[in-house]
Amino acid sequence: MNLLHEVADAVAAAFAEVRDFGPSGVREGQYALDVVANDAALQLLRRAGLGVLSEESEFEAGSTGEMVVIDPIDGSTNASRGVRYFATAMCVVDSDGPSMALVANQATGERYWAVRGGGAWCDGVRLRPSDCVDVGDSIVGLNGLPPHPLGYRQSRVLGAVALDLCHVAAGVFDGYVDCVPDAHGVWDYLASVLICREAGAVVADLRGRDLVVLDHAARRTPVAAATPELHAELVRRRLGMTEP
Repeated sequence: MNLLHEVADAVAAAFAEVRDFGPSGVREGQYALDVVANDAALQLLRRAGLGVLSEESEFEAGSTGEMVVIDPIDGSTNASRGVRYFATAMCVVDSDGPSMALVANQATGERYWAVRGGGAWCDGVRLRPSDCVDVGDSIVGLNGLPPHPLGYRQSRVLGAVALDLCHVAAGVFDGYVDCVPDAHGVWDYLASVLICREAGAVVADLRGRDLVVLDHAARRTPVAAATPELHAELVRRRLGMTEP
């Protein structure tokens, strides 16, 4: 876990020096700041001998048998526009699956983390989801917008799924619904999936596919909730939504 915190620190330091908030010119949707953050992270992860699956670069094999799935800056558009809601998200995967995770809000300094079997935490405080079971009582984070409301009491669209899912783990949101089909790579959500599950929240792909998919091309549609009852109802309503 110390290494993950060191990587988050290195990304924060590199981001503080960024002056170019425009596109990288390398691939569509990538910002120059994404490249800077990725380079800072890779230096430490390579030195530690870990394999790396990053949104911003090709897969790199390591020597330890473990892999870090990383989004150096989740919420890059927020970061480029000065919206204080973007994060570095990292999940270590071993032969048994996700083993530890860190999501660092690089705008506020908040850090969420979890170790398999050890619970989930934010800045030293143990995380617990809400006890919400009724969609009509729920505050839900969204990616994209549904063609019609899904029955929640209120919703928020904040632009960084890693943090949105951590807010479900922390009881800030009661649920999260991805309204854009197959929009997210594993680096977007995997760290937060471990944090949610260790906190006691429920997370699954909309169509029941495995979320632990170490494939750069794979995309998923995560749905999360504080309780199984709320999750089942959010999935049901999301499946009934007309896809854009």
